[in-house]
Amino acid sequence: MALSHETILKLGRWNTPSIYNGWEAMTQHERLTASFNREEVRDYMPRMGPMVGYAVTVVVQPSDRQAAERNSNATKEYRSYVASVPGPKIVVVQDLDKPGYVGAFWGEVNSTVHRALGCTGTITDGTIRDIDEMTGAGFKAIAARLCVGHAYVTPLEWNCPVSVFGTTVNPGTLIHADKHGFLAIPPEDEEALLEAVVFMDSNECRTMISAARNSVGRTPDEIVERVTTASREFREATRQRFSTSGEW
Repeated sequence: MALSHETILKLGRWNTPSIYNGWEAMTQHERLTASFNREEVRDYMPRMGPMVGYAVTVVVQPSDRQAAERNSNATKEYRSYVASVPGPKIVVVQDLDKPGYVGAFWGEVNSTVHRALGCTGTITDGTIRDIDEMTGAGFKAIAARLCVGHAYVTPLEWNCPVSVFGTTVNPGTLIHADKHGFLAIPPEDEEALLEAVVFMDSNECRTMISAARNSVGRTPDEIVERVTTASREFREATRQRFSTSGEW
């Protein structure tokens, strides 16, 4: 069941590392198996802040000249798929030309169309162009690089698992993304995520950050002792709430 609009908005107030901190504390999954980008990404609209939404997926290969001939209705069929999925949505695009990029799936027109279909932005291991116009459309883009042309960008597959930046994203997965990267949340962890994020941030501020900030006038040894004590308090609070140790 999708999260409420209010919960989505609240998750959007946090950066993606904070979302990860909450997720790792409450999940039953091994933190090393988290579905986040394993490769470097670039946020081309960092001032837009984080984006949160459910993944709609598509595979493209701009170098494929015959794609439109094989399925002349592909673009309409793909757009109908996007339109059928409740929002908010993030379009996750796998570019099969990687790393030999020749064209961008995203530009002013495509981002404006997808914004009208309820999409807030994209994560693509391919390229984008028209970044000023995309920003003006309110469509956030996390991508590999820029490109001047579009080549042949007929959708090849959609509503399927895609591999982007070293991890696999399934359609319908909740995603949180910002300038640090992205995190795909397992469906079973969605409902408890916001509460965990709020708790872990408060726990961190109350213990570790407080001990470090209140260090004026103390000796280095006193600071180390205070931080060590705060670390124990942080771990104990996390254990009591989630039966895990958390970061510290």
